[in-house]
Amino acid sequence: MQFGITIKPDMPVERVIALTRQAENAGFQYGWIFDSHILWLEPYPLLTLMAANTKNMRLGPCVTNPAVRDITVTSSLFATLNLISGGRMELGIGRGDSSRRVLGKKPVTSAHLEEAVKTFRALTSGQEIEYEGRPTRISWAQASPRVWIAGYGPKVLDLAGRIADGVILQFADPDLVAWCIGFVRKGADAIPAGLKLCQPRPFGFRMT
Repeated sequence: MQFGITIKPDMPVERVIALTRQAENAGFQYGWIFDSHILWLEPYPLLTLMAANTKNMRLGPCVTNPAVRDITVTSSLFATLNLISGGRMELGIGRGDSSRRVLGKKPVTSAHLEEAVKTFRALTSGQEIEYEGRPTRISWAQASPRVWIAGYGPKVLDLAGRIADGVILQFADPDLVAWCIGFVRKGADAIPAGLKLCQPRPFGFRMT
């Protein structure tokens, strides 16, 4: 079992950095930070500082979404942060809750989320894709970070089982966790046998 710290960026920047350093020194393997740009400090400058102040801890947002930032922007951010951190970035992504609702907007659909994850993986691994009718490539991107999908409903949990490296559950009730894992496994089991070898593994569960 591995452990991580999740930071809500409603504190001084110095405190965020101090907590990150302390967590790594205590043996925590992951450092996550909330992404809700109106409510709290912007996470990506903080992730840059977190990367510069750690050596081994894996880092990422908990969680971003494909509506607040165009997925090409998120891909460029992560490709850059992967260079800064030496390949230690992890993408936590979901449909969008607080960062959308605080603006009076709805979360994106699960189909939108799925397409965003596919685009992110292609761009951060340096592949050329067609994006909104134009050939698009981040030529300096080196390797795609692992993708963790956050969700509570059956559709998104099924999606996580099909395409993600891990699922983010922001609660720890044993019965609820078991209920969610059932949908994740259902999604994973639906992958055609010939494609299972292409699925990123090991699959992880994270409760925050």
